[in-house]
Amino acid sequence: MTTVRSLFLGPIKSLLKRFLPTATPAGFTSIRESVPEDIFIVSYPKSGNTWFQYLASAIVYGIDPEATPDSVVQELVPDVHALHYYKRFSTPTFFKSHDLPAPEHRRVVYLLRDGRDAMVSFLHYIRVCRHPDLDFLEFVRDVEKWSGQGRWSEHVESWLANPHRAEMIVVRYEDLLVDTVGQLERFCAFVDIEPKPGRLQEIAAKTTFAKMRQKEINQPGWANGSHASWPKDQFFMRRGQCGSYKDEMPAEVLEAFLRDASATLAKCGYELSMTMHQSPVL
Repeated sequence: MTTVRSLFLGPIKSLLKRFLPTATPAGFTSIRESVPEDIFIVSYPKSGNTWFQYLASAIVYGIDPEATPDSVVQELVPDVHALHYYKRFSTPTFFKSHDLPAPEHRRVVYLLRDGRDAMVSFLHYIRVCRHPDLDFLEFVRDVEKWSGQGRWSEHVESWLANPHRAEMIVVRYEDLLVDTVGQLERFCAFVDIEPKPGRLQEIAAKTTFAKMRQKEINQPGWANGSHASWPKDQFFMRRGQCGSYKDEMPAEVLEAFLRDASATLAKCGYELSMTMHQSPVL
């Protein structure tokens, strides 16, 4: 006898079979499959990871970061949170990730940014994408609820502990801003790439904040991994500065963040001054 349950399940199974892939497409690999030689470029959200996608793709694959469409960059350095599959153009493959340490992360470039600046930028991202009226203090107090990510201090401490003994270098966002070429030299030594003379200087010149902002203007609705639907009237490349929290993070929010993160900030060499500038502009 045909049951009501079977009447519903039959069509549902047919739809799932029709529209959901049952096997990895030819020429692609599941995004969560990697090999020990692969390199993960990891950071807490809004800590320079998108910028480093461009730097890495230019160094590894020789692209022109000014002329290459963002969609190509996303294929060359795939975002593990944005894709189901990727093409393995070479080994090692370089992945963008915000994950916590796991056994598959054997070689890691960890991007570290002052958590106060990261939280300011992260709030802007969450407001644009999901919760336009989100209160800053509420966001800092319960970031897991609003973003699906853990706390900045937990992310940083987990990676500094390096529980799976990955080969790892730490690149500070602030150092990358003031000495891009020097930090790229460290990256090249880590991944065993010898760039042509002048190549790193050329890449650094073509990926300044001003150049990246201009590219975003020229390519409205750029792919940018999981941010493909980013509004055309908002900049993903927002400020790109050190110390932006000083005029964007209200005193009570800063105090709440420091209660959790001050020890980690100090460990990473960040100043703990709570001096505020003028009223924040959010």
